[in-house]
Amino acid sequence: MEDQDVLPIVHSDEDLMVVVKPSGLLAVPGRGADRQDCVVARVRALRPGCIEQPAVHRLDMDTSGLMVLALTAQTHRALSRQFHDRETEKRYIALLDGELAGHEGTIELPFRLDVKNRPRQIYDPIHGKVGITHWKKLAIENGQTRVEFWPVTGRTHQLRLHAASIYGLGIPIVGDRLYGIGNGQGRLCLHACLLRFTHPCSGERLEFYSEPPF
Repeated sequence: MEDQDVLPIVHSDEDLMVVVKPSGLLAVPGRGADRQDCVVARVRALRPGCIEQPAVHRLDMDTSGLMVLALTAQTHRALSRQFHDRETEKRYIALLDGELAGHEGTIELPFRLDVKNRPRQIYDPIHGKVGITHWKKLAIENGQTRVEFWPVTGRTHQLRLHAASIYGLGIPIVGDRLYGIGNGQGRLCLHACLLRFTHPCSGERLEFYSEPPF
């Protein structure tokens, strides 16, 4: 995990903050005293007057990249509505652990929580809820494939499952310890590189980009 004092800030004003979450850091507090260090805790330390739960959306612990956090209740409600109504745009860069034959497409897979192996998600065409992801191959690099993902839905582990499943791309993301052959946290090659949303107070359409660290 990154140093506890490190939380790169790419935008900050009276209403919201946009930060780059390091891989290996929780987005929100977990259960237990040893799982309290997270993006939310660090933002609250930086901005003590902000609301108790500023997170508007989440990233998996092993995923790095851009997150927006609301500092006021009004901003939180407005941003949450934008995410719910799919008025935001998120893009990710990933490295797949193999060479992908296709060039671009859309994945639509029903999946659900594997209750016997939490937090793993599993393909389930009967009881699962559909996740939708657009993807585009960017390059082949030393036997691995660099891919851009832009999810339509935002379900837990959606990109990781869509990459690894034989019903998706069939190649897990490099370093994925749940769906691939990764063997430790903080090594997943999945980065939230682009985030677009409308500022709830100014009405300005904002766009932020973060270069992947891999």
